[in-house]
Amino acid sequence: MFSERNDNDQSMVEKIATYSARIGTQQKALPVVPLSENLAIALMITVDLGVHFLEVAGGELAALLRPFDIDLVVSVASMGIPVALEVSRALGLDDYIILQKTPKIHLADAAVVNVRTITTDANQRLLLDRERLGAVAHRRVAIVDDVISTGASINAAIRLLREVDAIPVAVGTLLSEAKAWQANLGEDANLVHSLGAIPLFRRSSGQIIEDWEG
Repeated sequence: MFSERNDNDQSMVEKIATYSARIGTQQKALPVVPLSENLAIALMITVDLGVHFLEVAGGELAALLRPFDIDLVVSVASMGIPVALEVSRALGLDDYIILQKTPKIHLADAAVVNVRTITTDANQRLLLDRERLGAVAHRRVAIVDDVISTGASINAAIRLLREVDAIPVAVGTLLSEAKAWQANLGEDANLVHSLGAIPLFRRSSGQIIEDWEG
């Protein structure tokens, strides 16, 4: 559900207040923020959702992934970290792997793929510490994240894991955003399982409209 302010300021930031998103059995009012003059997104910051919310959401996402006999959960820093933790806990797993987007001292010789997402203006890289290759090779992996939007991060994660002989069998997200990710992932779109869905927001003829296609 979309809530709109009645301020005199016609800027997108002021005009759009929140979007009420259903995430499994839970509801959250997400702030809608602009990416450009004509495009805005409902922004979810997982580290601000609270311990109980993530525990419940992680358990519900784990229930969707459990039929795939997951050996290991993988996610992307940084918003995917609490999701990976709670899903791993709910699945009874004692390990998970986080793919990094920023260089760190232990990642000088990391396995790498390039990625560009909807919320960044520059090309980034996903990095996997080579010391962790043994933990993922030939194992059934679930990739989890907060939101799948364009599918760029998930696509990069799938490619990286396959390059190191992991077996991605499922993708779990708290929310899916519009539908652009389906075309971008191709056949791998069938791996995706989500607790909820949100639209993009676009300005058209002076009005802010929900865009479910992307």
